[in-house]
Amino acid sequence: MSAPTAPTAPQPEILAAFEAAKGFMPVDEGLALYAAAAGAARLGLPLVEVGTYCGRSTLLLAAAARAAGVTAVTVDHHRGSEEQQPGWDYHDPSVVDPEVGRMDTLPTFRRTLHAAGLEDHVIAVVGRSPQVAAVWGRPVGLVFIDGGHTDEHATADYEGWAPHVAPDGLLAIHDVHPHPEDEFTGQAPYRIYLRALASGAFTEVAVEGTLRVLRRTGPGS
Repeated sequence: MSAPTAPTAPQPEILAAFEAAKGFMPVDEGLALYAAAAGAARLGLPLVEVGTYCGRSTLLLAAAARAAGVTAVTVDHHRGSEEQQPGWDYHDPSVVDPEVGRMDTLPTFRRTLHAAGLEDHVIAVVGRSPQVAAVWGRPVGLVFIDGGHTDEHATADYEGWAPHVAPDGLLAIHDVHPHPEDEFTGQAPYRIYLRALASGAFTEVAVEGTLRVLRRTGPGS
């Protein structure tokens, strides 16, 4: 039996929580991500996010999952990606653990979920994406890749998680910048997007800003 149908737009309180949360995704891309998650949730399978940070986009996946009666899973080591380290433009010293001197976004993420009343609809996996993907054992309705922006990390996220997308499921990739002059964090997401299209396994179904949404329409990855 398929899951109940989730609405294609988040409730006003969820959108307000999204806008208030620490993170980088703009509202138009967030609305497109929610619509994709709501559609994918109809398959009755988990929705997976790779790259949690402080939970801004997780709120949208969790709300879509709650409405459809499925579960959102978000994967992150919570030590920050390359561009979030000290000395870089996206560094936020408020999420540095003073005891260990390293970033730790997990407490902020947990507060974000709690404030929105969505803790019961999310499984937070603390670990590195390739290791978690290697032990993951079931198909998923959506994979949203929004992790590290080096070729090494983006490729590992794609190779680890794209094979788990179920037939008719969705692969969403954030920070896709086709033009080098328009990006600040590297074009690795763009390269895995091109790889997904070239594979024959995925067909693009939506574009909003730097977000690309592809549907699995064939075997492989």
